This record gives sequence, C-alpha cells and structure tokens, in this order.
Amino acid sequence: MYRIGLLILAFIVLTTAPSSAQKKKRKRAQSIQNVVDAAYTYTGTPYKYGGTSKTGIDCSALMQNSYAQAGYKIPRTAKEQSKYGKKVSWNGIRQGDIVFFKFKNKREKWYHSGMITSVTPDGTYFIHTSSSRGVVISDLNADYYKKNIKSIRRVIK
Repeated sequence: MYRIGLLILAFIVLTTAPSSAQKKKRKRAQSIQNVVDAAYTYTGTPYKYGGTSKTGIDCSALMQNSYAQAGYKIPRTAKEQSKYGKKVSWNGIRQGDIVFFKFKNKREKWYHSGMITSVTPDGTYFIHTSSSRGVVISDLNADYYKKNIKSIRRVIK
C-alpha cells in the first residue's frame, strides 16, 4: 500500500510539474508585463523632443527605457526601432508589441511609436508620448492612429 501511495504521489508530481515550454511561456509573459509596467510609470510625463527621463520624454525613449528596465536593449529612434524585432500582423498583435506610425506633415515624414498595453474585445490600447498630452494611453482603433500604422514589431518572442 505504501508503494502504491508513493507511485501515485510521484505520478501527480510529474504530471503537474510545469514543462520547460510552460516555464518559458511564463517567463516571457512576466517579461512582457515588466515592460508594460515600466512604461506605465511614465504616464503623465510631459513630451520633450529628444527627452529621455521623467522630466520629459519622447516616444522612442519611452520604448527604449521601458524595455531596458526589463533587460532588453533596443535602438534609440522610432525609425531604427521600426526595423528591430519580428514583424507582426494586425491579427497577431499582443501586449508588449511596439506599433509604429508614419505621419506626413507639409514638409516631412515623421515616425512615432507606442507600446501595446492591452488587446481586448473593447479595443486595442497602447501607451505613447503625445506632443500635447505627454505619456498617455490611446485606442489603436481610432481612425487617426489606425490609418497611419507603418508596422508592428515584437521584441520579446
């Protein structure tokens, strides 16, 4: 009877222990959450072209700093960041992905980036640095953003 109990206990432990794939998935999810949480700490920070701190920050520095706090090194500018990582389709978008925009004004094209914070049936939300409102959360489905998406990239695979 004792042996049967030990066998059953061993079976339970072996079948309920997380696999290496499950551990990897959990670690990835935690890394993504750490990046998003780091970005949220900048909410309300004013926009400053070329800024890299909580006294003033631009969109690409928000991405770079948030990823750095979770141990990932990414390029400094939105244009450089838009070539980094793995390209993702709209249907495959998930939390932690970086979305890039290409806007045109009368004289030039300029790049903008933001990080996906949540994908829900109600909307796809991202954190970014607005030149007028500072670091804010916006809905990616808003026409202004959706029509100007250049690409979506995944840093944490």
